[in-house]
Amino acid sequence: MEQKLGVLGGMGPQATQVFYQFVLDRTDAARDQDHLPTLILSDTRIPDRTQAILSGNTGELYQRLLRDARLLEDCGCTAIAIPCNTSHYFVDRLQGEVGIPILHMIRETARELAGQGKRRPGILATDGTIQTGLYQRECAALEMDAVAPDPETQRLVMSIIYDEIKQGENGSREKFAHIDKAIRRMGCDCAILACTELSVFSTYHPLPPFYLDAMVVLAERAVSVCGYPLRTI
Repeated sequence: MEQKLGVLGGMGPQATQVFYQFVLDRTDAARDQDHLPTLILSDTRIPDRTQAILSGNTGELYQRLLRDARLLEDCGCTAIAIPCNTSHYFVDRLQGEVGIPILHMIRETARELAGQGKRRPGILATDGTIQTGLYQRECAALEMDAVAPDPETQRLVMSIIYDEIKQGENGSREKFAHIDKAIRRMGCDCAILACTELSVFSTYHPLPPFYLDAMVVLAERAVSVCGYPLRTI
């Protein structure tokens, strides 16, 4: 059976583009035919995940995610990647209604950190991802103590995501410098870029190995799960 990756994107169209570039960059391909067949569904009508989760009005959002996942399955995809971190609030539930694997970006990122011997990751994410404890739970299951920024630092994270990257800007290096100092003061031995807009930020402003990009982890897992060789870059 031919492997085909389905990407359920559109939750930040620019981030969907960056994710696909990550997949291309991490596939050890010498010609077009060596790349992983990929179907990208950029559903830009999906409601804002953070607003839906924090308000408790998740019905419309979940049904749209489910419809899109089933569409990818019906189109012959053999695995689904959802680059949006906050949407993973629904992934286990979605998996129960879809017959192909949905790669769990948060779980895979926690496993990657545990494999590196990390103990105290900082979480840079939306309020929705933070307040639902998605990373905290997955890290705790692997005996890591994942911590969220203090309220003022979290405000800067949200500002980079919503006021800058989602508005087509490159993101403030000065704001991120304050975030970096705050995370390190908390005793973190690493930090997770746990929002696709922060993944976009890192393409404009390369960050040190202290930061692990969850979207990079997802791209690498997608290539491997579909049976394609990884390129080390």
